[in-house]
Amino acid sequence: MDTSAKPYTLYGAPGSGATPVHAALTLIGAPVDTVDIAPWKGEAERDRLLPVNPMRQAPVLVLPSGEVMTESAAILVWLGDHHPEAGLAPGIDHPLRAQYLRWMAYVSAAIYSLYWLRDVPSRLAADAKAEALILQRTAERIAECWRLMDAQVPHGTPYLLGDRLGMLDIYVTVVSRWTPRRTRFYREAPRMADMVRRVDADPRLADFWAARFPFTPGWEGPAAGN
Repeated sequence: MDTSAKPYTLYGAPGSGATPVHAALTLIGAPVDTVDIAPWKGEAERDRLLPVNPMRQAPVLVLPSGEVMTESAAILVWLGDHHPEAGLAPGIDHPLRAQYLRWMAYVSAAIYSLYWLRDVPSRLAADAKAEALILQRTAERIAECWRLMDAQVPHGTPYLLGDRLGMLDIYVTVVSRWTPRRTRFYREAPRMADMVRRVDADPRLADFWAARFPFTPGWEGPAAGN
């Protein structure tokens, strides 16, 4: 059955892990229906995801075929492979394919995964003091991971894997806006800083950012040194 004209359905709130997926679909030009659910807002909100994801986590992408996908990195890799015309991902035989997969998994496993704990620190903390310590230490760990990535990814090109904006750039751009936020990110990952600013300013995404993850006053976080 030809499903090319059917829309994707994306579950996840604006500014959440659904955002890089939605940005990618915007660049691809694929139709998408959105279901805004913010799992960090409580049990009732998480339960709204049960019909599509027993983990009660977002993002969830329902493909035009009806198949369900979860896990942001997997979704982005799949979209890149199934929409090669968009040029957002190196093909399977491309020399940069291995590094592309490496860093997509790194952002997901080393950084994004910590927000499951940050969103509800009581999941592992016994009291308010322990929760505060978890928030502090996870913020430092995220900053360290950005610093380590910045030291290893290729440089000398406008984007992380060459001259064209790709899935990895979108992923880093969105996740780098979360805690400890952009001001800290710029300091820890100065070589990637120019890349994320290019993605922020890409005219193809201007309307998308304004609607789904706007640059409101103070969005970059506290001033350096705070």
